[in-house]
Amino acid sequence: MTAEGASPVGDVSASTSASPAGAPPATAPSPAGSPPAPGSRQEKELLIKKALKKIYDPEIPMNIVDLGLIYGYEWSDDTHVTVRMTMTGPGCPVAGILAEEVKSGAETVPGIAEAKVDVVWEPPWGPEKMSDFAKRQFGYL
Repeated sequence: MTAEGASPVGDVSASTSASPAGAPPATAPSPAGSPPAPGSRQEKELLIKKALKKIYDPEIPMNIVDLGLIYGYEWSDDTHVTVRMTMTGPGCPVAGILAEEVKSGAETVPGIAEAKVDVVWEPPWGPEKMSDFAKRQFGYL
């Protein structure tokens, strides 16, 4: 479930923007297997994801991307992004700290003027949201 204008972490096609008639979309999806266009939203999302993989949940020895805490991105323009994320539970004592780390991490990406973080609770996080790597680490696969 993704909010309008947002794209799930693995799906970069949802973040295309409208273009004048006859012009290609500003961030057209890349053909399978090819890298996204330099400076495109897709490239920025990949770079944000890479930066966020350096952030670990202090209570669980795993990065927040593989834990499945990043739900997607919403773009107000090509330089302003809101990262939609969740926590493993509503009572997470480090929610504010993680949100600030996500903001800072996203803002390290070239071309990002400002990042905001929207902590959401729907859909709720569960172990099924983890990457296969994380599931293997924790014995789910």
